[in-house]
Amino acid sequence: MARKTLLLLALTSIFIGLAAADWNILNQKWKKARGDSLKNYCESWRMNVELHNIREFEAVPQECVAYVKKYMTSSQYKADSERAIEEVTLYLSSCCSLKGDGKDAWIFDVDDTLISTIPYFKKHGFGGEKLNSTSMEAWMKESKAPALEHTRKLFHEIKDRGFKIFLISSRRETLRSPTVDNLIKVGYHGWTSLFLRGLDDEYMHVQQYNSEVRKRLVDQGYRIWGIIGDQWSSLKGLPDAKRTFKLPNSIYYLS
Repeated sequence: MARKTLLLLALTSIFIGLAAADWNILNQKWKKARGDSLKNYCESWRMNVELHNIREFEAVPQECVAYVKKYMTSSQYKADSERAIEEVTLYLSSCCSLKGDGKDAWIFDVDDTLISTIPYFKKHGFGGEKLNSTSMEAWMKESKAPALEHTRKLFHEIKDRGFKIFLISSRRETLRSPTVDNLIKVGYHGWTSLFLRGLDDEYMHVQQYNSEVRKRLVDQGYRIWGIIGDQWSSLKGLPDAKRTFKLPNSIYYLS
């Protein structure tokens, strides 16, 4: 009887151990599944920002900040940007019969198109905090934004082809001097005009402001062959360009 009791206790102990082991395995699988699910969710969120399905967001979801940071500082971000630039180069190879009258135009956005705000966002939550315009403008006044090398090369290629280059930025007019200093410092020169938002423009949505500037250019006889920007508000609206090219940016949204 004692022998049977000992055997039963031993078997019970084994089954409890197996059950405990199985619980740990299941728990790890659940944790991995949860992690994969979060990664998929955040990658999907970022992709739908780029596709313009997600709009008007004030901040990156907190659970996705690390994923957005990882992407925006990764070789994949650089590769995606360079691929967009390659498409511009391909378009330029056959698109444009310049008339030589000085009216063939190309438009560039400034922030996160020509120069990068990533150094600022590295210190300010990487999109997880609502954008603080006072803090951002203080950083812009330092004129320390680095160039985006892939766009700088394209900028000079387009200029050398004979296009008049116009820069349209949502920065305020009070930032003109540090903006020009920053652009020249990192290798940009020879643009025709830099448009910044004056007092009358500050109450407009960014898309409306960009459209108004383009209308002024078209009214002056310019033919807008292309626009490059990181925000949909830089690309959409009338009058439009013959082609627009979107660079990746899922840190912030300007409407």
